[in-house]
Amino acid sequence: MKSLVIVESPTKTKTISKYLPKGFIVDSSMGHIRDLPSSAKEIPAKYKKEPWSNLGINVDNRYDPLYVVPSDKKKVVKRLKELLKGSDELILATDEDREGEAISWHLVELLNPKVPVKRMSFREITREAIQKALENFRDIDMNLVHAQETRRIIDRLAGYT
Repeated sequence: MKSLVIVESPTKTKTISKYLPKGFIVDSSMGHIRDLPSSAKEIPAKYKKEPWSNLGINVDNRYDPLYVVPSDKKKVVKRLKELLKGSDELILATDEDREGEAISWHLVELLNPKVPVKRMSFREITREAIQKALENFRDIDMNLVHAQETRRIIDRLAGYT
């Protein structure tokens, strides 16, 4: 069986790989792979005429965010999709906080895996912690995802990029 493990940071891939059994491929999302548009050129054509498009938040429809893949992440997404093609399962091992949870959710939304998806969480990168995490998979915590999304929307509305 071949498992694709996606972590948040490229610096963690090598260490985590050492603690996993054979058949596990570890790669990184390099942080967030989707975000609100940072410039007009990132806004999809079908939304450009919307009065809210520059915000990247549909203020007329429940403050729905408009997520895009930033240009510097397109190669990362392509690489992860290729790796996923040859995998039997997807294991999301992003950080155990609301940002990491949101990254895991965005990965599932973007990669659209046809294989089982598991959420792996650990608080330290040790052999023992990784082994324990392999025995205790969980689902993505949508409460944390919503918390991160809400914070991101408020940041944008308040003027933070």
